[in-house]
Amino acid sequence: MSIAIALSGGADSLMSMLLLRESGVKVMAVHALFLPQKNQALIQSLTQICQQLDLPLHIIDLRQEFEQLVIAPFIAAYAQGLTPNPCATCNPVIKFGLLLDKVLALGAEAMATGHYARLQDSPDGPCLFRGRDPAKDQSYFLSRVPRQSFKHILFSLADWTKTQVHAALAKQKLATCVQQESQEICFIPGNYRDFMCDRNTSLSGSGPIVLSNGTQVGQHQGLWNYTLGQRKGLGIAYSEPLYVLSKDMQNNRLVVGTKAQAVSTQCQTAPPNILIPQEQWPKQTVVQTIYRQQPVPALVQTHTKGMTIIFDQPRPLPAPGQIAAVYAKTGQVLAGAVLTSGENDAT
Repeated sequence: MSIAIALSGGADSLMSMLLLRESGVKVMAVHALFLPQKNQALIQSLTQICQQLDLPLHIIDLRQEFEQLVIAPFIAAYAQGLTPNPCATCNPVIKFGLLLDKVLALGAEAMATGHYARLQDSPDGPCLFRGRDPAKDQSYFLSRVPRQSFKHILFSLADWTKTQVHAALAKQKLATCVQQESQEICFIPGNYRDFMCDRNTSLSGSGPIVLSNGTQVGQHQGLWNYTLGQRKGLGIAYSEPLYVLSKDMQNNRLVVGTKAQAVSTQCQTAPPNILIPQEQWPKQTVVQTIYRQQPVPALVQTHTKGMTIIFDQPRPLPAPGQIAAVYAKTGQVLAGAVLTSGENDAT
């Protein structure tokens, strides 16, 4: 059996490579190029490691596809007032889409990665679950990966924690090849606002900040600079803290209100990626709309346009463009979709 390891040079993919090699399967390493500037030093380091372990290394250039399918939609979404999640786009389209296809074409039967998530076999195929490490679990970002792709995917770190990974690599005396293993957005090295200004000339300009009754209380610096539920950085002197409630794109107005107003009882999504047929869902489901957030109980209704998610209790406003991941209480991922609306009806 031949398995490819998607090798980034970070601790997680290096540990996954070692685990595969120790399991006795035939291993090949693949390194995908996503960013415009090729990191020659990183490629050299990966080549040396693979030579030491007697593993073949394939360099797969996906820079043009990454630009077209991840970066360009990210820029367009921000210009439209959304708060996009590029990782949740990259996973189904690039990493477990085009990259997986190329890996299979090289003769591998499956591709392993350093993601912290778990796959569990079932009569209908692999099911996606949360990984063991709650601080690093990445199932939220994987919720839009089509279920059929999981037939060719291995998550070697499913039962590992980040602490264990670092300890194991130190014992093996194997250093990571990258100085900083992860960033908020891999293709933005600094401030996303600077990146947007450099790459997009159609961003909205300044305009009024208003209360829900229309009273102007300030001036915003472009609607794309704000996200629903945001409190800091509004630059408003008011009797109590104000939060972003909505973006009036047509009139270029930022609508703000009090903390009591900055809650939602339901949200809408685009058509979901269904990982488990809804008739097999448990009676009680929980939904996560932000990565660093505990999922909350919610009723999920699917329809032709997407999903309507009705929370058991009012919660902070979800941001359109982010992901809504539906879970069973066991940690199984049932579905994932892009949020299209998270606003409170009162706004």
